[in-house]
Amino acid sequence: MLKLNENWMILKDHVREEWLDYNGHMNDAEYARAFSWAGFRWMEDVGFNDDFRKKHQYTIFTLESHICYLAEMNRNEPFEVSLQLLDYDEKRVHFFFVLFGEDGKRAATCEQMLIGIDQNIRRPAPFPAELFEKIESLGKRQADLPQPKEAGREIGIRRKN
Repeated sequence: MLKLNENWMILKDHVREEWLDYNGHMNDAEYARAFSWAGFRWMEDVGFNDDFRKKHQYTIFTLESHICYLAEMNRNEPFEVSLQLLDYDEKRVHFFFVLFGEDGKRAATCEQMLIGIDQNIRRPAPFPAELFEKIESLGKRQADLPQPKEAGREIGIRRKN
């Protein structure tokens, strides 16, 4: 069972010195690192570890990721990352992460699409049953959560007519 708390937080950490950029705040690439770590934490929590991958000859790839930067994160600032499952099917999961800084500020969001891969043929394949059951369980537990406003956004310059 996923070890998410009542606010769906999956990761707690802090901004490290080496993550700072020339502006003195967290570099954009480090937000991606934090979201990646949150994804790994989910994998650990559902038992998707080295033994599972070897047993099933199965892995997960990231298909797409979209980060929105909402607020600066500063040196040593603590943060938490929440996880929301927006959708899933037999071989894909659509996640939405939010990185919260001090005092609950929404500092960044990350929408990701992941896909299950049969390692023998290096092609998409359905999740093993034991993994799919955990994904489905999370989907049911989060079914009534509101859709995040940043989910499904397209990037582009809005022109005034």
